[in-house]
Amino acid sequence: MFPVLTLIFLVVPVIEIFLLIQVGEVIGAWWTVGLVILTAVIGVNLLRYQGISTLMRAQEKMRSGQMPAQEMLEGIGLIVAGAFLLTPGFFTDGIGFCLLIPPIRRILVAGIVSKMTVSGQFVHGAGSATPRSPHDSNVIDGVNYKRED
Repeated sequence: MFPVLTLIFLVVPVIEIFLLIQVGEVIGAWWTVGLVILTAVIGVNLLRYQGISTLMRAQEKMRSGQMPAQEMLEGIGLIVAGAFLLTPGFFTDGIGFCLLIPPIRRILVAGIVSKMTVSGQFVHGAGSATPRSPHDSNVIDGVNYKRED
């Protein structure tokens, strides 16, 4: 995991600098700075609308007694999108805007949910976990009992 993160933290800034220089040569430095600021402003506004929509869906699921796992993971995706959109550069803006597209975000979330384990239970679908027996041997009761000596 560490080599992957190191590679990401080295490669992404180099890509960003390269793209900023290339765009700056074509449209000029001030227009490039303005475009970076404009993409951040547009991205944050889109992020706000997507976040409100996701929150409303999560609340609706909770009202109906379902666990909003899909919506929670989409919310995390939106947080990541917001971080990418606020990071100056065109490469991270592209990734951030892709995460704002609901079908792309849902595909990524579905991939994560299919591999996720919650409390020893495998999650089979968005927001649905297999029922667990209260006598399951893998469950550890978290109650602190006072021992009498």
